[in-house]
Amino acid sequence: MSRWIVFIAALLLIEFYCFQAVRTSFENKWVRRIYLLISVLVAVFILVSFLKFDRSIGLGKWEMTVIAVLLLVYIPKLIVGIFLLIEDVFRIIFGAFGYFVKQGEGGSFLPERRAFISRSALALAAIPFGVMIYGIWKGRYNYKVLKSTLYFDDLPDEFDGFTILQLSDIHCGSFDNYEKIKAGIDLINEQEFDLLVFTGDLVNSKADEMNGWEDLLGAVRKPEFGKFSVLGNHDYGDYIDWPTKADRDNNLAAVKGLHPKIGFDLLLNENRVISKGNSSIRLVGVENWGKGRFQKYGDLYKAAAGVKEDEFKVLLTHDPSHWDEKVQNNPFHYHLTLSGHTHGMQFGIEIPGFKWSPSKYMYPHWAGLYENVGRYLYVNRGFGYLAFPGRVGIWPEITLLELKKKV
Repeated sequence: MSRWIVFIAALLLIEFYCFQAVRTSFENKWVRRIYLLISVLVAVFILVSFLKFDRSIGLGKWEMTVIAVLLLVYIPKLIVGIFLLIEDVFRIIFGAFGYFVKQGEGGSFLPERRAFISRSALALAAIPFGVMIYGIWKGRYNYKVLKSTLYFDDLPDEFDGFTILQLSDIHCGSFDNYEKIKAGIDLINEQEFDLLVFTGDLVNSKADEMNGWEDLLGAVRKPEFGKFSVLGNHDYGDYIDWPTKADRDNNLAAVKGLHPKIGFDLLLNENRVISKGNSSIRLVGVENWGKGRFQKYGDLYKAAAGVKEDEFKVLLTHDPSHWDEKVQNNPFHYHLTLSGHTHGMQFGIEIPGFKWSPSKYMYPHWAGLYENVGRYLYVNRGFGYLAFPGRVGIWPEITLLELKKKV
């Protein structure tokens, strides 16, 4: 209940300041009335939708539409609110400073709002609104192939130049445009790679989200050294309320069964030998392990059963916090860890020399390549999307990694 009180209070405060901006900027009463009517209708729609959210259904397309409306409306309004809140601070400071003089002259304590500030705030708020519209319309399908070359002292000679294509966070329950998704699959198949790995979150919660997408995702070609996968936190169905534990278990079994149907060898705390000529490397796959409230089904020691300490190892683990907490300083020395999970929060800025997303405040390693004393982590930004049906600045990713031996 306390969260709802805080949420509603925050919305009311934002709405108050936004109305002040509209009232200051527009003298026409009908403009103000239309704005108020639309604002009330949108707020009621959002609140009713959240109150009616059914945890037995999970996060579907309708729920993501509501989230899109919430962000499209209230992020711009938040910007307006911040502008006017800052203006109020200065109004109070100047009002307090000039209080005695104005009192003697019959003036008011607070200076009037300036129309220029309100109009500037409204104009600036149009920028994130337009950017988010682009993110929904185009950004979520703006697939990018990101390539990196990694160098290792102890890479077996025959694996020099070996290529791994990584996918992550498909979230097929969010898909709604067959042709756009097919363009992403076609882009995958155009790449040259020796091994394909998928690092979790095939669905949002339920196995039946795959209905209608199985053939398309199964069309991802199988390279010479195979297709392998692990589970992500959403694949377990833990974010919805099941009628019984048996229903939850049956759904999990069905999700696991989807992987071989689309050509993947699902690794459940186990490993595989990848042989090339007279050499081999180990591919180790764990179930989901995340810090804090996230599930800890992953068992690194069980997954590495039979693996020798001096073997070259590639680890698949969905959540990069696993690398932070358990992997990067593990004496068993995992050469390369591949993760996903963060999506880069589907919002941020990435330009040469600068990378930022709100995700960085939750995850020290949230997108791209990281290295610690010769041990690498690559965090894929995700192929699909969840909650907000769009991407802004953090585009859907197809990762292509080349392993090279240092000379």
